[in-house]
Amino acid sequence: MKKQILTAIVISVFTVACTKSTSKTEQVENADGSVTTTTTTVSETSPHIVDSAKVNDAKEKVDAKLDQAGNKIDNAAQKAKDKIDATADKTKQDLNKAGQDIKNEANKVGKDIKTGAQEAGKDAKDAAKKGAAKVEDAAKKLKEDLSK
Repeated sequence: MKKQILTAIVISVFTVACTKSTSKTEQVENADGSVTTTTTTVSETSPHIVDSAKVNDAKEKVDAKLDQAGNKIDNAAQKAKDKIDATADKTKQDLNKAGQDIKNEANKVGKDIKTGAQEAGKDAKDAAKKGAAKVEDAAKKLKEDLSK
């Protein structure tokens, strides 16, 4: 579309109406002996004349400029796409790393909880053993006291 518009503009610029002007001077002698001079200018407009070589040359120049502009736009778009792709890849890597870090931390917390629960269970068993031993000792003492 741009090429067609620019081509039309170029053609209209190079399409020039050629005007041909002719001046005619007439001298008429009056009855009293004086001379009257009349100048007449005739303008003729010939059909539009277009130099096809110039039009083709201008069209080629316009096409070349349009191609250059199109290439620049394509290059800029490709660079923008490459930057977006690189940013997306970096973001994906960062999210994957963050997810892995969260998973690792969750595993650590789970292990810590498990270890804490095992230690608490062990402590409870030890406390229960000590408590049972004390109850047994107290029962032995009571039995001894009762047998006396």
